[in-house]
Amino acid sequence: MVSDLNQPSKNVCVIGAGPSGLVAARELRKEGHNVVVFEQSHDVGGQWLYDPNVEGEDPLGRETALNVHSSIYASLRLTSPREITGFTDFPFLVKKGRDMRRFPGHGELLLYLSDFCAFFGLREMIRFHTKVEYVGMLDYGECGKDLRWVVRTRDRKCEKMVEEVFDAVVVATGNFSKPRLPSIRGIESWKRKQMHSHVYRVPEPFRNEVVVVVGNSLSGQDISMELVDVAKDIYLSAKSCDVCEGLSKAISKHENLHLSPQIDSLQEDGRVEFVDGTWVIADTIIYSTGYSYSFPFLDTRGIVVVDDDRVGPLYEHTFPPSLAPSLSFVGIPRKLIGFPFFESQAKWIAQLLSGKRAVPSWDEMMNSIKEFYHSRDVAGVPKHKTHDIASFEYCDKYADNSGFPHLEEWRKVLCLSALRSADANLETYRDSYDDLEFLQVAHQSPHFTQLYSLYDSYQLN
Repeated sequence: MVSDLNQPSKNVCVIGAGPSGLVAARELRKEGHNVVVFEQSHDVGGQWLYDPNVEGEDPLGRETALNVHSSIYASLRLTSPREITGFTDFPFLVKKGRDMRRFPGHGELLLYLSDFCAFFGLREMIRFHTKVEYVGMLDYGECGKDLRWVVRTRDRKCEKMVEEVFDAVVVATGNFSKPRLPSIRGIESWKRKQMHSHVYRVPEPFRNEVVVVVGNSLSGQDISMELVDVAKDIYLSAKSCDVCEGLSKAISKHENLHLSPQIDSLQEDGRVEFVDGTWVIADTIIYSTGYSYSFPFLDTRGIVVVDDDRVGPLYEHTFPPSLAPSLSFVGIPRKLIGFPFFESQAKWIAQLLSGKRAVPSWDEMMNSIKEFYHSRDVAGVPKHKTHDIASFEYCDKYADNSGFPHLEEWRKVLCLSALRSADANLETYRDSYDDLEFLQVAHQSPHFTQLYSLYDSYQLN
């Protein structure tokens, strides 16, 4: 909905300098807002800022305040080709002297984000080493109208506390840091090593061990495949033994890699008992069981809650209806082409705050949320997967809120191609693929040619 209102620029706080926070800062500044980005680490990148030092971290991540934000392990490579990974107007292309692989390692994506910052001059807006301790409402009139926010931050270098007031807050803290653990009998009393993949970094500590990896998501598969060269035996525990062709091939190829069903219980003598009655004596259990949404700094007086990983109520996974548009979230949805979607979210938020577009009514937003929840319930989607979208159509529909372009067909095709390749060739898909002919066509498209020209001009500057 386009609005004729022209509102004064807002003082906006963005929490987090990862991909979603950086693009939010850029779009907000484009709309004329005054932006401050708070980042607790020493550099940009968020999840992509690799931190090898996990000493002292709770291995199961049960503590409220985690010292380590990133869950990246040393060998991690992208699961999507670089062509679809970047923002729409700043392509993630090859640079000489760097990681030139099509599915590069995490360090290359961090360099891309640093390039993005430099090109758009974003660092001047960022306060590094600054942890947000509290965000709360400062009421001026009705809730959601003329609402302002008290933000308290702590300088992690000198421990100085600062309190400021902002017109709007954008939460861009990511959703891959707070470990989600399964409910297993005996997990609290099991005496041997247990850890979440959040603190996994390298395979060497598991040499000659019997390791149970819980969860056959991409990270669970990656970690299992990395352990086959050092561990005595790896048991990959999955809810369903109906696994993809690629994983089946890997299991048949490696004698020390085994597929096991879901864990039933853990015994104090080291036994890991599975639901089919089988068991093993394990040295270590690694839980690759995903992550939970967590906003310990945010006080909305109960308006926004996290209920079994459903953050809500949120209109279009972005705005709480009672607080829109002064409070927003970027990066909540999962299982989509992330960077372009973050970009469309940021653009819509910036336009709503500037008055270029109008906020839907409270009734419209709440009815939309209720309809969405009902559709998920009818489809049998568990509550904790509320924000798992996996829909190109949804991304295109969302883009219409701000006039953002729909995903190009070549992005969609390359995304699906990568997923199919991973299913079929788990160990080789990042280095052997069969979509090069289509990729050549994509590279000749007007949009991609324009991106190359933009990138070439950047390289020359």
